[in-house]
Amino acid sequence: MASVAIVGGGPAGLSAALFTAKNGLETVVFDTDETWMHSAHLFNYLGIRSLSGSEFMAVARGQVEDRGGEVRVGEEVTTIEMTDDGFHVTTDDEEYGANYVVLATGANRDLAEELGCKTDDDGIVDVDLSMETSVENAYATGAMVRDQEWQAVIAAGDGGAAALSILSKEKGEHFHDFDTPADVPSLRSE
Repeated sequence: MASVAIVGGGPAGLSAALFTAKNGLETVVFDTDETWMHSAHLFNYLGIRSLSGSEFMAVARGQVEDRGGEVRVGEEVTTIEMTDDGFHVTTDDEEYGANYVVLATGANRDLAEELGCKTDDDGIVDVDLSMETSVENAYATGAMVRDQEWQAVIAAGDGGAAALSILSKEKGEHFHDFDTPADVPSLRSE
């Protein structure tokens, strides 16, 4: 089974994790819990009338975990290296292998630079429409790929785009993740 390591547990990282985990890919999120979302209050996020950023984060982490993803809060990634079969991810606590990496570290581009991802003249990580960087199977999302666009809904969309690209590669065709009421456990009749 393919594995996905997601570095960053804000809206972009958790959105990517939600899609990959619910579609059967082994998914781990490394979350330092230093997201700017803890200072936010969401009034302008589609589908949410009013919710603190911390509440949003708790709900989003729960969704990822409910669908089989692992969220490792407080475990910081220190290095990512390419290997013959993917990536080697190192934290202060442990080492991991992954077929895919999604970088969702906000405006911190250090890991992307160390991995060798191309950037523009302003240091913005260069990605294609599917959020893939110049390093094959490494994706970058959110503020690291956009100059001064700090919106949770944009970041979540970037994470979703990265996840759908990964899932499309794994399935060998364009993958669409549409749920219907029959797919949702709480709406199913027993």
